[in-house]
Amino acid sequence: MLEVQDAEQLTGGALDRIAADEFMPDEERAHAESAVGEDEAEALAYLVDPFDLVAEVPGVELAQASWSSEQIAYDPDADDWELADDEDDEDDEDDDEEGAGAGEASGEQEEDFARR
Repeated sequence: MLEVQDAEQLTGGALDRIAADEFMPDEERAHAESAVGEDEAEALAYLVDPFDLVAEVPGVELAQASWSSEQIAYDPDADDWELADDEDDEDDEDDDEEGAGAGEASGEQEEDFARR
């Protein structure tokens, strides 16, 4: 999750990056500028390369990446935004102990998938 603090600065940075790309065809540039102006996720996509984010992670190769965004109303005082407390952690530990057999099998699958 990412909170955009200054949408104009984000969009401006993306537009600067697009303008500086000497290899981008004019038609693609016009489309990119339009998309960046309409969607902060598009602006972010022009500034952050997901392949660079995982390039140094051992055993990982990024095959494809995508971005999405949505506007939400954030109220830090609302119960929905509270972090889990210790009581919830204790309940999770009990759940983990009860379902250890099934969790181990799926954990192995996930580990095998991550190695591929």
